[in-house]
Amino acid sequence: MANEFPQDLIDGYGRYLQKGYVRFREQQEQLAIYGQKPEVLVISCCDSRVAPEGVFHAGPGELFVVRNVANLVPPFEQTEGQHGTSAALEYAVRVLKVKHIVVMGHAKCGGVQAFRQNANAPLATGEFIGRWIKLLEPAAIAMACMPVDRLDDPQLAMEYAGVRQSLKNLRTFPFIDQACTDGSLKVHGAWFDIGSGELRVMDPESERFETCPGYEIIAAPQG
Repeated sequence: MANEFPQDLIDGYGRYLQKGYVRFREQQEQLAIYGQKPEVLVISCCDSRVAPEGVFHAGPGELFVVRNVANLVPPFEQTEGQHGTSAALEYAVRVLKVKHIVVMGHAKCGGVQAFRQNANAPLATGEFIGRWIKLLEPAAIAMACMPVDRLDDPQLAMEYAGVRQSLKNLRTFPFIDQACTDGSLKVHGAWFDIGSGELRVMDPESERFETCPGYEIIAAPQG
């Protein structure tokens, strides 16, 4: 049969029906009737190794998630075009009225790596990835001027800088800036280590990323 649906997905759906759906069946039915009311919007990377629902152990209806290459937030603009991330932000803040927005970067980000490798090379006009990750340019400039980012690992430094830039870009959206000003919305930066499972949260004052409480449980030597 041509274009057969992936068997791995069919098998996974079977496991979901037996374990996941059964566990959340009542919650799913309530969500279907009354709609979703998540309090948190998470902006994460498309990377298959980083799933916000898994990282935060969230059930159905708890998170509104936007995923794109390198977890980027573009600055506010009203030009003609397809503004998928911006539309999601508007829906989350104006319609769902989320209380928190979390921009979560991660270790070994391919989008950040691509930007670093091609920062000084011209981008092809028809290259979608190149044009998208160009949003990291202000982050790279800011990183060069910030002592806080003088890390031994330039990839990690750029991942941090990208999160900071996306947080700044969030405030260029009038409806987000207004919600933050009146206290109904808070924005947060975070970074996830794929290999170790460590989550780091950005301090809003120092803009440093600090290990989230709880990680010490698995980080402690086992003996």
